Order: sequence, then structure tokens, then C-alpha cells
Amino acid sequence: MTSTTFNPLAAARDLEAAGVDRKQAEAHAEALRQAATADRDELATKTDLAALETRMYSALRIQGTGIVAVLTALRYLPL
Repeated sequence: MTSTTFNPLAAARDLEAAGVDRKQAEAHAEALRQAATADRDELATKTDLAALETRMYSALRIQGTGIVAVLTALRYLPL
């Protein structure tokens, strides 16, 4: 995984040069710094997403089976 270095001072200067108020530029740069240096353990990986997808499809199959069972049972009830 490639790592990039984020320079919040340069970001604030760039924002200021683009016409953003200094306080706002500093706040935006700080927010970006926090996002760039977020705890990597908190981020989802492709493996995490694949596992989640598998669990979601499993839940859908169980729900679908339940719906079919209920509809089949309803066919045999006198109305």
C-alpha cells in the first residue's frame, strides 16, 4: 500500500491563495490532516467488504426461504 505525506500548512496556504479565509483554510487543512492520518485499523479492507457481502447474501437467502415458506403455507389455509 502506498503512503502519502500530507502537508497541512501547504494545504492551508493553497486554500488561502484560492480566496478562502485564513481561519477556514486552517480548519479545512486540519480536517484533511486528521483524515489523512486516521487510524488505519479503523478502515475497511477488501477482505472485510468481501466477508460482509457474503454475510449479506446469506441473510438474503434465509429471508427469501422464509418468505417462500410463508407463502406456501398461506396457499393451504382456508380463506
